[in-house]
Amino acid sequence: MSSLFRRTAAPRERSVTLIGKPDCHLCEDAQAVIEKVCGELGVSWEWKDITRDPSLHDQYWEQIPVVLVDGEQHTFWRVNEERLRKELTK
Repeated sequence: MSSLFRRTAAPRERSVTLIGKPDCHLCEDAQAVIEKVCGELGVSWEWKDITRDPSLHDQYWEQIPVVLVDGEQHTFWRVNEERLRKELTK
């Protein structure tokens, strides 16, 4: 098959979820990194509040902030900008 007709995979839709709680300085720091990286890459992200979701509270209360990428735990406590960018661009 000629390289002119080679199929390329469509870009994968990525998503980031920040799980935290109000008045949490680490959560605010994580949000700033997520807003920057996701904004630059055009990746959607959402915030989930453990004080409003008992199952999230039970699962993550000792680790917040927790960052999920595509529904899988990526990191917790501190978000490394370069590590998040690398994950979202692979």
